[in-house]
Formats: sequence, C-alpha cells, structure tokens
Amino acid sequence: MNAYRKRLVRPIGGAFCAASLATLFLSSCHGSFCAGFDGCFSDNGVQTIALSGTAAVGGPALASAAVRADCAEGSGATISDGNGNYSLTFAAALPCVLTANLGGTTLHSLAFAGGTFNTTPETELMLVYLAAQLGTDTAHLIRNLPSNGHYQQVLESQSAVSAAQGAVVANLQQRYAVKLTTAAFLTTPFTVGLSAEDADLATLANAGAIDANGMPDPAAVALLSQAGAANPL
Repeated sequence: MNAYRKRLVRPIGGAFCAASLATLFLSSCHGSFCAGFDGCFSDNGVQTIALSGTAAVGGPALASAAVRADCAEGSGATISDGNGNYSLTFAAALPCVLTANLGGTTLHSLAFAGGTFNTTPETELMLVYLAAQLGTDTAHLIRNLPSNGHYQQVLESQSAVSAAQGAVVANLQQRYAVKLTTAAFLTTPFTVGLSAEDADLATLANAGAIDANGMPDPAAVALLSQAGAANPL
C-alpha cells in the first residue's frame, strides 16, 4: 500500500510543478503564452523579434539609411551603420516587410522569422515577384499586409520565399547574361566589398540591372513582375 502511494507522489508533484511554472511564465509574460524559456507570445502572435542585415546596392553601402520593419502587426525602425548593417528588436507579429531609404534609393525586403534578412536590389525584385504572384504590386502588398491573411501566409512561407529567390536569380542570369553565386541572397550575412553577395550586386550593376541610384532597372522590375504573374499563388 505504501509503495503504491509513493508511485503516485511524483506524478502529482510533477503536475503541481508544471502548473506552478505555467502560472509563473504567464505572470512574467503579462498574460501571454511562453514557449519554453525562449520568449513570450500573445494570442495574436505578437512576439519579440530580433532582425539584422545589410543594406547595399552593389557599390557603397547604404550608410545611415532609415530602415523600417512593417509587420502583420507592429513595427520597428532603426538607422544603418557606416557599412550598411542594421539590427532592431521589437514586438510584432510576423511576417514583416523591410524598407531601407536613403536619398533617392528606397529598397524593400521581408522577414519571415527572426535572424538575418538583407535589403538589396535583389530583395526588391524578390518582393516584386511575390507581389505579382499574389496579383498585386509591392506598394499594395505592403499596405494591405496587416489585413490580408493570404499575403501573410505566403510571405511567412520559407518555401515560397526560397522559390522567389530562385526565380530572381534565374531570370536575372538569363536576361543579363551574368553568373550569380549567392542563391540565398535574402538571408546570407555579408560585408560590403568583401563577399560574394556584394560581388553579385556589383555584377548586376555593371550589367545594367541596377541603376545609378541603386534601384532595380525598370526592365528588371518588368521581367520579375511578368515572371511572378505567370506563377500565381
């Protein structure tokens, strides 16, 4: 009888501890849900997101650029450093569209998770492609992201974003007769002037795919828009 009673002690004690920890976590998250010890998530998906990356155009970095993240819910902003590097931590619900602005250059990108997400003419074209797949353009994609569940689903899909990167590389290589070496240009960390990704941007600029302001050439925009429209999601 005593042995049976002892076998019950640990499960009951374990349940009590689990309940106590859950109460503690909920309290520390102010009523939000905690997954393990990594962070707090509210009912609407808002969590603490840490993003970093490099803003570059295939020449000088976008130094002191205004970088903003507009997400399914929430936003954050920062200024890039002298090498175009940026980092920001804020509360939001994924996915997020990134915008880097400096003078006459405004480039977009996206983030489907926390981590490294660059902003370059290639990421601008990637967003053009994804917007066309969704039957819209970049401006309307960004504006309607908070209220459009389908947009959110696609931009948060790593496979959809990876396919869009592949489409950008393939179409640019064919149209401009160049060889690009970085397929995952969105998430690959790089240093301006010292990496393959920056060399790819310089190659595209020399081929005419990127204009003097660091923006994708209109012909490249049209190319990726047509390619995206031909592969709707």
